[in-house]
Parts: sequence; structure tokens; C-alpha cells
Amino acid sequence: MIARPLGRNGTIGLCSPSHVPLYEAAPGQEIPWSREYKNIIGSMEEEGFRVVQAENMYRKTWGYLASDAERGADLNQLAGDKSVEYILFGGGEGAPEVLPYLDFERFRENPKRICSYSDGTTILNAVWAKTGLETYYGQNPTLFAGWTDYNRRHFEGHILSDSMEVHEKNSPWLELTPGAAEGVLVGGYTLNFALLLGTDYFPVDLKEPHILFLEDHEMFGGPDHVSAMLGYIEQSAFMKSVTGLLFGNYADSPRPDLCARLKVLGQRNRIPVVYCDDFGHGSNHAILPIGRPAKLARGCLSFTLP
Repeated sequence: MIARPLGRNGTIGLCSPSHVPLYEAAPGQEIPWSREYKNIIGSMEEEGFRVVQAENMYRKTWGYLASDAERGADLNQLAGDKSVEYILFGGGEGAPEVLPYLDFERFRENPKRICSYSDGTTILNAVWAKTGLETYYGQNPTLFAGWTDYNRRHFEGHILSDSMEVHEKNSPWLELTPGAAEGVLVGGYTLNFALLLGTDYFPVDLKEPHILFLEDHEMFGGPDHVSAMLGYIEQSAFMKSVTGLLFGNYADSPRPDLCARLKVLGQRNRIPVVYCDDFGHGSNHAILPIGRPAKLARGCLSFTLP
């Protein structure tokens, strides 16, 4: 199931299940740019979009976050709002806590495009797995405050339309193990995806082939940390359905030790593995549609368009 594209003057729904956004800084207070939402919302409105902010978006009920119930209610609010065409939220910590509060039937009955990255991995994959609604990995609200041409083209190709039949690259693709793969595209941030496997919120058909995409970054842990997460994924029942792996940005330049570990994964599981810098926590924020049939071959990722 694929929701209609966001209209050029459509409505964006904002919520924040993984951090407390700050709308404006107090005088003399330095606020990280990624948490400053006043400019972000202003930029959205300047582009012609209407913005709906979820009711509990700025609450600090738990001190560091709104409560899990409040954050779940925000997502349900936006899912049920007939005016909202696109739900967008950023990363942080805490997304797994909201899953028991999500009204998945509401998402199924009111299909709309949903996009996030990082900690949002948990929600994006759970919504797709529980409802069949495709979701979108790779972008967050902060991009509206400073688009690059590449990130903009992915927004236009996957959110404002369904025109991107072949993934547009912005970096060299390193083929660590050769081969070709077909399957349904799933994945996201390595830690969140590993922890989601085997839970009631990811009921995938293991007889169906999957192309897995993962991303991580050196600011979150060394190659040993990534290797441990890959180990959890490899030991899961889900791994038997994986036909190929695309790994996104870890550092400014590819780390030989991480690439060696990814090569081992490919050889051990007899699947193609490719490394790139097109998506993840770097400056490139390509969008990858979760739930979309895809092909990975000859250093190219292509999609089956609706």
C-alpha cells in the first residue's frame, strides 16, 4: 500500500517521538541547530506547505522526553488528521517505547507518507510491517532549514512524487561482495533494526526475500559496536530472508576494518554487499522506501514503481 504523494501546497505533520524539539532559544542560550524548530517550520511555510504540530510535541513529562503515551498519541493524532498528507520526525532516543501506543489500524485506514531516520527506524519499520503501508527512511525536519540539491531531489522523487525509479547516487559505491539481489526493501539505523527483530512489531513474512539497508556512524560507536549489531542480525531468523545488503555512511571515508567485516557478512551469507555514502548520518540524505520491491545489481538500486 502506497499513500498519495505530498501536494506542492500540502500539509506536513510534525511530531517528535525521540527528542524534545526547541521552538526558539531563550535570550543568550545556545541551541543546537538540529533542535531549533522555529526556522524549520518557517522554511516549510515559505515553501508553501501548511504545518500541523502534534499536541505533545514540546512536552517534557519525563524530563528528557514527553511520556511514551503522549508521544504515541501524537503519532495517532497526525495519522488520523485528514488534512495531514506527510508525517515527518527526527531521531534521538525513545522510539521503541511508543510502539504499544500506536493505533496501527488508524495508519492503515488513513494512508499517508511517513518519513524519518535514525531512531525513527523502529516506527517506520513497525508501521510498514503491521499495516503494509510503505514508509520512507532517510530525511528529517532539519533538512528544510538547509536543503542540498541532492537531498532535495530525493524529497521530490519520493515524497512529492513517485518518479525515482532508480536510486540516484551521490558517492562511489564499493561492491564488497559481488552479486545481484531482489526483494522487499527494509532497514535503517543498525541498532534499532537489530533490536526490532523478533518482536511482535515486526511480523514479516520470512518466506519473502528482503534487501536490507543499514547505516551507522562513528560518533555512535566503533566498528566493534557495528559488528556486534550485525551479529545480532545475522543470528536472527530474518537473516535467512536477506538476499542483499546496502550499507550507508559510517565515516567521511570508508573504514577498511568495517568494510572487511561487511565483506565477511556477505561471504558468510552468500549475498552481495555494497557500501556507500548516500544515506545515513552524514550530509547525504537519500530516501529509501521501506516495503518497496527493489533490485540490487551491478552497483545500482532500482525500484518497482507503483
